[in-house]
Amino acid sequence: MYNRFGDRFKTTALVQAFGWTLAACAAMPLGAAQAADATTTADSSAEPVLKSVTVTATRREESLQKVPVAVTVVDGEQLGRENRTNIESIVQQIPTVNFRTGASNKDTSLFIRGVGTISTSPGVEPTVATVVDGVVYGRPGMATLDLLDLERIEVLRGPQGTLFGKNASAGVLNITTKAPTDETHGYVEQSYYQGNESRTRFGIGGTLIPGTLKGNLTTLVSSYDGNVDNKANGQEVNGYNRKGVRGKLEFTPNDDVKLTLSADYMNSGSDAPNGVVSSTSSAAFANALSPVNATSHNRDISSDYRTHVDDINKGLSAQLDWNLGDYTLTSITAWRGWNNDQWQDADRLATISAAYPGIEDKGTLDYDQYSQEIRLASPKGEFLEYVGGLYYMHAKDKETYGRTLITPTATNNGLANYSTTSDSYAIFGENTFNFTPTFRGIAGLRWTHDELKYDHDRVSSSAVAVNGINPSTSSSGDTNAEGWSGRLGFQYDLSDNVTSYVTYSRGYKGPAYNVFFNMQARDTQALKPETSNTWEVGLKATSWNNRLTTNLAVFHSDYDNYQANFYDTVAGQVVTRLINAGSVSTEGVEGDWALQATRNLKLSGAFAYTHARIDQFSCPAGAAASCDVNGKTLPFSPDWKTYVRADYDIPLDNGMDIELGTDYNWQSEVQYDISQNPDTKQGAYGIWNASVALADYNSGWRVSLEGKNLLDKSYSPLLASGTGYVYRAVPRDDQRYFGIQVRKDF
Repeated sequence: MYNRFGDRFKTTALVQAFGWTLAACAAMPLGAAQAADATTTADSSAEPVLKSVTVTATRREESLQKVPVAVTVVDGEQLGRENRTNIESIVQQIPTVNFRTGASNKDTSLFIRGVGTISTSPGVEPTVATVVDGVVYGRPGMATLDLLDLERIEVLRGPQGTLFGKNASAGVLNITTKAPTDETHGYVEQSYYQGNESRTRFGIGGTLIPGTLKGNLTTLVSSYDGNVDNKANGQEVNGYNRKGVRGKLEFTPNDDVKLTLSADYMNSGSDAPNGVVSSTSSAAFANALSPVNATSHNRDISSDYRTHVDDINKGLSAQLDWNLGDYTLTSITAWRGWNNDQWQDADRLATISAAYPGIEDKGTLDYDQYSQEIRLASPKGEFLEYVGGLYYMHAKDKETYGRTLITPTATNNGLANYSTTSDSYAIFGENTFNFTPTFRGIAGLRWTHDELKYDHDRVSSSAVAVNGINPSTSSSGDTNAEGWSGRLGFQYDLSDNVTSYVTYSRGYKGPAYNVFFNMQARDTQALKPETSNTWEVGLKATSWNNRLTTNLAVFHSDYDNYQANFYDTVAGQVVTRLINAGSVSTEGVEGDWALQATRNLKLSGAFAYTHARIDQFSCPAGAAASCDVNGKTLPFSPDWKTYVRADYDIPLDNGMDIELGTDYNWQSEVQYDISQNPDTKQGAYGIWNASVALADYNSGWRVSLEGKNLLDKSYSPLLASGTGYVYRAVPRDDQRYFGIQVRKDF
């Protein structure tokens, strides 16, 4: 197998590795099954086993080890204990996922298997979809909210759409929050970490009307001062303040009907700087930046305009599950709102001069989406099992963005008002054909119709282009497109404990417009839909009396009309421009495993080798960077990522437990710039975390001490270039820190 640009992929080695794993996994369960049959004594139930993992990846509750989908599951309780409370923080333990951060969560995006969309335009849909309790989030920035009352996160790799409401060409984060329980239960949790980071959670739930109504409610208050110093005023930045609440009511008037009402609200404030300068090739810029020294591990800025964001995420949904005999009808009706106000110091300096004028930006965003999904699931155990449905989403985005350019002699202003409206209609379904008890066929299909329109109007105080502000203009446009996507495959059970599958998936992502502050005539043409074709071979095995699980997937994907940002010069400033970048491909091997080594020791891990490359780049007119990128890596896609974890429990005679936990994640070198700027590469690095806890679950309390980044490794989750300099994002764990978490259940 060869990529189009001629770089040989090591197919032979991958096939051999897959074959060896297949043989080993197929052999192990046979011995395990024999041991289980032979062990009939009373204390056989005392054997340590892994806790079974149930997923809803196929829109039915099934064992993770039985679904023919490459999916990683992360437990919500574990994430909470480790203070991994948002999407950005979980990518360290999911090797197939990467995250692009930014000064505003409006500028963030997710990547799966090396593919994602980098754009602030409201006229583009995400390549990786985020689904929370069955509701698709239409904009990437909405997915960065703090995760409240989390049950689990399922990461589905590859094109999705035959089972989920909204199509996604690279993958889906399927997030499930906790359902109400029959028993009345509550908790209070307080965490405190170095840097004056505090997190307080309170939750309560249970039965309100016996047999008919139950509910739960979770609240959050958290804050962090930050780990970046502004030398211009002595303030700490790169922190946050968050307040939120999530609640559910579950109404069951009879055994066949369940109605779940959900509501959530999160108010977040952040003052992450608009980049911390890490290197400069200009002596004049270095002088203007003083007293800050631009180094690769710099955590200082000098800014005269406070970069910060106020963000509100809110939503309502109603899910009806109705058993019609052996069939299940599901309806999900939802509304989501998103309000985002951002202020950015675009020049990243505290001084104003003719060479370096002050640039102050202010943007507001108001977004609403309405969605309706209806699904029908057939009974299980028949020759034909299917899930089919209809989906509709309407989304409206209104934005205002203003820029003030300040020079020693004049002030110029630009103000743009723009909006997008999108409507997406779909019919989807997937069938499973149970040819025999061990051999199944898979066939899924989706038809999607997308309608998109935009309006844009910019007013400038200057009749000619000035630094970062184009002259006044206005435009509007509309487009529509239809696309087919689907999945075909076969699943074969090699034994009771080993299943294998091979699938082909067709992905689709709708048309787009590059709508932004400095929009020009060349941005008025709609981008073509992005499509993908993916082949995947997978193996899932359970062995050693259910004490060991091993999962492996080998994949190859080709993307056409890939929607990506590239560098352009607008009004004398280098900016990014959304284009149909051409063709890219990604292929590799990924796996995960879990081992209950003893009753008290659990080991687990995951790895991903992802060879994501640009096959044929379509160079845009007026490009401000080299287009010689064929054969080069896709941004935010390290070739290798690994994660290992160990948990050890020490029971004490007094009924308490000592819990020890440690994890280590490592990734190879990563390029953050599609133009392959040599200064925007982050070298390989690893992060080691550990914790020790004392718990008495009979009394309902737990106290833990946590250490983050114990090797004190500084790294950058984002490197980007300005005029004559490179700047970095500073992560929360850019240096070693410690904390304590106390929880009391009642």
